Amino acid sequence: MAYLLGIDIGTSGTKTLICDHAGKVIATAMSEHTIESPKPGWSEQSPTQWWDATCKATKAVVKKAKIKPAQITGIGLSGQMHGSVFLGDDTLPLRPALLWNDQRTQAQCDSITKTAGGKRKLINMVGNPALTGFTAPKILWVRENEPAVYAKTKHILLPKDYIRLCMTGEYATEVGDASGTLLLDVKKRKWHKGLINKLDIDTSLLPDCYESHVVTGKVTAQAAKAMGLVKDIPVVGGSGDQPAGAVGNGIVQAGIVSATLGTSGVMYAHAAKPVYDKDGRVHTMCSAVENEWCVFGCMLSAGGSFQWFRNHMAEGEVTLASKKKVDPYQLLIEQAKQAQPGCEGLFFLPYLTGERCPYANPNARGGWIGLTARHDRPAMIRSLLEGVTFGMADALNIMQDMGISTKSVRLSGGGARSDFWRQLQADIYNTPVVTINSHEGPAYGVALLAGVGTGVWSSVKQACKQAINETEKKRPNRKLASMYQKYHQQYSALYGALETHFDSIASL
Repeated sequence: MAYLLGIDIGTSGTKTLICDHAGKVIATAMSEHTIESPKPGWSEQSPTQWWDATCKATKAVVKKAKIKPAQITGIGLSGQMHGSVFLGDDTLPLRPALLWNDQRTQAQCDSITKTAGGKRKLINMVGNPALTGFTAPKILWVRENEPAVYAKTKHILLPKDYIRLCMTGEYATEVGDASGTLLLDVKKRKWHKGLINKLDIDTSLLPDCYESHVVTGKVTAQAAKAMGLVKDIPVVGGSGDQPAGAVGNGIVQAGIVSATLGTSGVMYAHAAKPVYDKDGRVHTMCSAVENEWCVFGCMLSAGGSFQWFRNHMAEGEVTLASKKKVDPYQLLIEQAKQAQPGCEGLFFLPYLTGERCPYANPNARGGWIGLTARHDRPAMIRSLLEGVTFGMADALNIMQDMGISTKSVRLSGGGARSDFWRQLQADIYNTPVVTINSHEGPAYGVALLAGVGTGVWSSVKQACKQAINETEKKRPNRKLASMYQKYHQQYSALYGALETHFDSIASL
């Protein structure tokens, strides 16, 4: 038997996965990371921590799979997007990596937008507006605030590409992850030298850029020893966690959209051609499918809002769940079922950590609006779930306005595990929702990409067609869908009414 290895360098840990050449998952493993926050709004990790976790998790997954390292025929890499690794002459990191959720670069974002000639022109150049999470603002921040570090910098890599360097000795990236740097011409799928030159960034700092399924190098003898593998295993480009996760969910053709409800929430659509939202509310990037694209929007507190409620307002349910050995979320959802759809005009705004899509506003604040003496705990819980789902629907509606086909929505994350929340999503999206047999996300997606790059499958679409199947479909209740469309309009109006107050509240 022959196998494929997927490696995902996440924020909280590195996940490894082994599947066979039919796409069947054999084993997974995880090694955790820690995050440092030297100042409020700063978020950093040591790149060497990622490498240590990769070695540990790779050894663990090979052991769990009960296979020989020589049976692995290809490796794919995924990782948290936008992070920046600054390397010197000796390939060692010069400082901790700045992560996707680091907020220190607003001044640099403003500078990039001005240099490009405005927000609309920047979107036309690289497909996206300047946001604090992206890579280019981080490069400018280090240049302006740590000139000694920048002067020593010889290479700048994204998180998964640092692991590629450790594994293969090659400086390389691929178009999906590179789309999140703000330096890639997303339409032409190559570095935007015009913008790079305007920003006075030396192009030699950036790695070569490949398609996601292309082999970019092979495992060196030194890396093989550290990882418990054999040398010369091909390593393909892989992709950032969002495009890679889309492959893992089978979102590789027009008409299929995914809704992932983790701590954050991501609505993701495949597109045969590059399409842009002129206001930059959703991101347009290169898909892991060669010469095709993707559009996605991210809300910051999706499942995170439900987690907040569990942690701070559900002590009784947590205690009872422990005694009954059930999930406390299950007990909360049972209460939500008792409330009427729409909760008699009670709305929850899920802006607990600011917002990104459709409102890029770090000062946005959450809360319940419309609370009356008639409302009870079940209504508060249900309105929270409805509010999060309205937020996800914002991104879906933007995509539909852009002309993107959305025939069905594939669900993953915590919101896919609850039958109640699955039906709620179908009703609010007013679109059929489906679940699939794959639940492993980016690590699985890049394992499939490794199979494409090494000849197991002829294309990414063929790999997904063979390996991924739909398991359940829920259709919208037309009466409730019509009602929720009216409620969604009111939900959207609340942000506009409160927006001018968010900055002053945040300054208190």
